[in-house]
Amino acid sequence: MNKDEKVKFIDKLHGRLEKAQGAFVVDYQGLKVGEMNRLRGELRKVNAEFEVVKNRLLKLASRGTETESIIDHMRGPSAVALTYEDVVGPAKALVDFAKDVKKLKIKVGQISGRAIDENGVKDLAGLPGRDVLLAQTLSVMQAVPTAFVRALSGVLTNLMNVLRAIQEQKETSQ
Repeated sequence: MNKDEKVKFIDKLHGRLEKAQGAFVVDYQGLKVGEMNRLRGELRKVNAEFEVVKNRLLKLASRGTETESIIDHMRGPSAVALTYEDVVGPAKALVDFAKDVKKLKIKVGQISGRAIDENGVKDLAGLPGRDVLLAQTLSVMQAVPTAFVRALSGVLTNLMNVLRAIQEQKETSQ
């Protein structure tokens, strides 16, 4: 790659890093081409990108982005997984793949500028995905008004029963 190509590559990667909600740096050394393609496919399913990048170029592209927080961990053979939406999905994909293929080592990740180590990435992978969390939030939000309506309905029903009892009592006493 000549100097002009490197500058263009760094600028393009810098733009992608600025847009990314999260980034994960992994050691891919020892992975076969088929395994790398399988990993790319798994990450693509969760709307993440995976690219092998020279550390020097990745460090230069990271300057001024949230990924700069993990610049110290960019040593040795590195590849980066970028996600622009849900950070849980790519973390799960990487952790699951690393369990299956022992050669893949998760070095570090960053979410919104905060660095997380390998254990943090594993903890993140244990969380439910964005869609599941949104569904849970919606069900909780929906449950509150439903419970309120039921409570009001119960009060009105009890009031109606009391009024009927009073009416029946008056009718029998006459």
